[in-house]
Amino acid sequence: MAVDRQARLQRWERDRDPYLFAASLLFLTSYAVRVLDTGLSPGWWLFWTIVTYLTWSLFVLDYLARLLLSDDRRHFIRTRWLDLIVTVLPLLRPLRIVDMHDRMLRRRGHPRLPLEARVMTYAGLTSLLLGFAASLAVYHDERAAPGANIRTFGDAAWWAASTLTTTGYGDATPVTTRGRWIAVGLMFVGVALVGAVVGSFSSWLMRRFRQDGEA
Repeated sequence: MAVDRQARLQRWERDRDPYLFAASLLFLTSYAVRVLDTGLSPGWWLFWTIVTYLTWSLFVLDYLARLLLSDDRRHFIRTRWLDLIVTVLPLLRPLRIVDMHDRMLRRRGHPRLPLEARVMTYAGLTSLLLGFAASLAVYHDERAAPGANIRTFGDAAWWAASTLTTTGYGDATPVTTRGRWIAVGLMFVGVALVGAVVGSFSSWLMRRFRQDGEA
C-alpha cells in the first residue's frame, strides 16, 4: 500500500511539473502587470487579480494533493518545508521554477551540464527571478509610503541587485515593515545564491588549472 502511494506521488509530481511551471510564470506575470501598470482599467485589474488568485490556488491544491498522496504526512511536511513556504508565500516561486524546468529538460533527454555549470545556471536564474519578484513586492509597498526613497521600479530593481549581491549601498532602503521583512529574506537568500555561484565558479577554475597542470 505504501509503495503504491509513493508511486502515485511520484507520478503526480512528474505529470504536474509542466502545468505548475506555466502557472508559476503566469502568477509572476499577473502580479507584475498589476504592480507596474498603474493605468489598468477596472476590468483588466479584475482579470489579472483573478489570474493571480487562481494560479495561487493551484499551488495550494498541488501541495494538498501531494500531502494526501504521501504515505507519511508528518515526514512529508518536515522534509518538504520549502514547498510549504513557497505555497504560503508565492512570490518565492522562483526558488522552484528553475528546478521544475531542469527536471522537465532531463525527462526529455536533454544532456546534463557539468555540476558546476548546473549550479551556476540554477543559482543565477533563481537570483534573477527572485530579485524581480522582490523588486515588484518592495516597489508595490514603498512607492506611496511617507519618507520612502524607492519611488520607481528602477529604484526597486537597483535595491534588489545591491541586496542580492550583499553590496548594500544604502542609497535605496525600504521604510515599510513588509518591505524590510522582504529585505531581510532577500539578504539571507542572496548570501546562499551568490555563494553558490562563486563557489561553483572557483571549483571549476581549480579543476581547469589542475587539468592544465597535469597535461
